[in-house]
Amino acid sequence: MEVNSKICGYITKEWLKPWINEGKSQTSFANAHNVEESTIRKIKGTKNYRIPVETLHRICEARNLKLVEFFKLINL
Repeated sequence: MEVNSKICGYITKEWLKPWINEGKSQTSFANAHNVEESTIRKIKGTKNYRIPVETLHRICEARNLKLVEFFKLINL
């Protein structure tokens, strides 16, 4: 699996979908994670989206997670 797909898939499955299942919006997820809502749409729906490191860092930072810890979560 390509690394960007793995990153986006993890964010979508493990963080975004549970957020939405709690009745929260995609926009509120974006706001809480310091990114634009359009970026979240790309993460969850754009095939081969190349997520910028800065974006990943902002999302992880909002979750009190270091990038190295994130990459361990997705086994990279």
